[in-house]
Parts: sequence; C-alpha cells; structure tokens
Amino acid sequence: MESQWGDGGSVDLDDTRLEELSPQPLLTRDYETRPALVYERLRQQHGPVAPVDLLGVPAWLVLGYREALQVLQDNDGFPKGLENWRARSEGRVPADWPLGPSLEVNHILIQGGPGYRSLRTAWDVALKPFQDPRHPQAKRLKAAVTAYADELITLVGQGGKTGVADLSAQFSRPLPLMVASHLLGFPGSQGDDALMDMWRVLDAGPDAEAALERLLATLAQLAATKLQKPGDDFPSYLLAAHPDLSLDHLARELFMLLGMTSDHVGILISNTVVEVISGEGSVRASLSAGMVRESMNRVVMRKPPLVNFVPRFAAEDTRLGNYTIRAGDPVWVSSAAAHADPLFADHVASGTTISTRAHLSWGAGPRQCPARELASVVAAAGVGRLFERFDHLDLALPADQLPWRSSPFMRGLRSLPVRYELSAAPARPSADGPAPEVAEEVLPDPSARQRSSLWRYLTGLIRGGR
Repeated sequence: MESQWGDGGSVDLDDTRLEELSPQPLLTRDYETRPALVYERLRQQHGPVAPVDLLGVPAWLVLGYREALQVLQDNDGFPKGLENWRARSEGRVPADWPLGPSLEVNHILIQGGPGYRSLRTAWDVALKPFQDPRHPQAKRLKAAVTAYADELITLVGQGGKTGVADLSAQFSRPLPLMVASHLLGFPGSQGDDALMDMWRVLDAGPDAEAALERLLATLAQLAATKLQKPGDDFPSYLLAAHPDLSLDHLARELFMLLGMTSDHVGILISNTVVEVISGEGSVRASLSAGMVRESMNRVVMRKPPLVNFVPRFAAEDTRLGNYTIRAGDPVWVSSAAAHADPLFADHVASGTTISTRAHLSWGAGPRQCPARELASVVAAAGVGRLFERFDHLDLALPADQLPWRSSPFMRGLRSLPVRYELSAAPARPSADGPAPEVAEEVLPDPSARQRSSLWRYLTGLIRGGR
C-alpha cells in the first residue's frame, strides 16, 4: 500500500475498488444551495479526483482542471458509451436509477463506439451553415434570434413601460426554444406544443415521462416529414449528411439539440444578465464596449451552465489524481469544480481575454460540443438585444437571494425577477445585423402565434407596472 498527501489530507493508493470506498452522496441539500463548498470539501479530502455517490450509484468526480483536460482530451483512454460501464454490464445499476432515462436516450453526447465518428461528421456538416457567419442560413438564424427576442420583450412590455417580470420564464428560457424550433424546421408555431413538453422534461416534474413520450413521437413525425420533403433546416441537412439514420435515431438527435441547446443557452443568458445588472465592473465594461461574447466567457468561468458532463469510462486501469481508476469505472468531469481549482483559478489573469477562453463550459478535445458556436451566437444576440430594448433593468431580489435549481448536469436560476423600464421606442437592429424584412420572414402568422400554447402561457405571466 502507498500513501500520498492530497490537497488536504493523506490518501491511500491501494487496490480498493470504487464500490468498496463507501463514497458520500453528492446531490445533497448543500449541493443544491452551495455547490462550490461541496466541491471544495471533496478537493480537501480527496484531491483532484473524488469518489461520490450519485443517487445510489458510485462514480469518480473529476475536480481538478488539469485532470479534467486529461480526461476530456483522451477519447481512447476515457471513451463515452454506456457499453463501457462495468457496473451496468454486471447488472449493478438499479433499473429505476433516476439518471438512467437521460443517459439511455442514445445520441451524439452519449454515444460511443465505431458509429460515433460518422455521426459527429454528419453533425458538423449539418450545423456548419448555421454556425459559419458567411452562410445565408447563419444570417437568417441571427435574424430569427433578434425577431424572437423582440417578440418576447414586446410581450413583457404589455404589462406597462415599467413593471416587474421574470426574465427567466419570460425571456431566457423561451428564446432558445423558439430558435431551436426554427432550426428544426417546425412550420409556423406548430412546434410550440413540443417546446412546452421540452420544458416539462427539463423540469423533471410528475408529467415529465408522458411529456418525453409525446416529444419523441412529435420529433419522429417531424423527422418523417423531413425525409419526404427536405427543407432548409438542421434535420434535413443531418439526413443528407447521414442517410443511414433511422427515424428513431434522428428523433433522438433532434431531442438532444432541442434539450441541450435550450437549457444551456437559457441558463447562459440569465447568468449573463445577472452579472451585468448586479454591477460587476468588468462585465459592464465589456458589454458597453460591445464585447458580449467576452462577457459570457467571464460568466461561464464562474457559473458554467453545464456543471458536470455526461460520464466517460476508463478503458484500462489508470492513475488519475490520487487514485487508480479501474477499467469500466464511470468518470464524471465537473467543469464547475475545475474552474475553481486553485491550480487554475489562481493563474487566470482578470485583465486578459485569452484566459477566459480556457473555460470548459463546452468541453474540450475531440468531443467538444458540436453546437458551441451556435449556442454562443444565440445567447450573445439575445443578451445584446435585451439591453438594447430596456433602458433600465434592476434585480428585484439581492443577487445572493436569487433561487437556483441544480441537477446532476445543469445549474441555473429557477426565476430571474427584475424591475424594468422599456426604451421609449424599440431600438433598430445594429447596422451589421440582418435587414428587417429578413427578420419578418421567420415569424409565424400573428394569429397563429396568439393561438399557440407557448404564447398563451407567456401571456399569462405578464405583470403590471410598479
């Protein structure tokens, strides 16, 4: 037996297996309210890698920035794919494990094995027109973001030029869902029921299972439509790049795009808004200089929306941190903990832009998020338009009293209550933005919008002046 001092104590390096370590539960009340303290306690006790219990299933949690990069960049040594999980193969993962459903929907973020490379290539090809600013589809997407943002802000303003609003429910969450509906090619507002079901799935309420069934059925129907009649949209491009995709598989890929983009981008918008209006100096300076993207980089360094990535699995026995990770052990990388690693955080120079781009919010290595540029464009355009349209935005609660929601993967605000004052007249899009007639093309017919379930829900949230 060896012994080595970790960051905060002596750790034995022996043949003890993960399941024999009696790891402490990660998802506790402390984790819900103060996750940074939980990560720090684990770091002090175990060093950069810690054994944790995830709702009854043991796993390794990577807390160190250097170790996080090692895992994320080594796709051969730490592959994805549930088929690599030893405990699952041996029947030691409970059938009713709460995280099971989210990991069993096999798609681009989960999938491992030989089929991944061709699927990733198809994703890159299908997303390129929307992520490359030289393409007309990218310009049209930016027009859609501006148009949808204006719709939502105008709807908030129906409560009065001044008033109180929940910017999470009334702006940050619906905006990326509306943009995702545009990407998926839902005609008019017909995708609104699917967007509402996506919300129900993400909130994991009592109706989440039924909502997931309806959502996957709707996406399968959409996939069948695109197979018969391709359009200028992501599912049509993905089918063209990967003709062998079954309709069921395509529906799972569309589910991933809808869910991950909407939740990740919605949280990023809310977190950026909080940082700006709560008076953090460097963020305000960046925003006033038009550097919204840099402001977002600074925000995700401190509050990444995706706090823990989906698991990878050790291909063979590997030393990581102060432990030996056994072949088939699940390894969860925590971007939130890695950003707070003193070996990284203490060397980030606050006055540089290069350092903030070292964040892990989109992952790293060959499996970095394929939609990272798309998501960044949507979030930056949404935040920029928000501050163009409002003369004043103030938090209705102190920043340290805002309610948060945590999950094993994401962390975001439950609500974002603000007091607002709208500009006297809607600001026109910036000179380098899309022409107004292009923006108008992406909006559904006003009467159809008024009949949609999403719009009825948002209309019910309007509150009067202060």
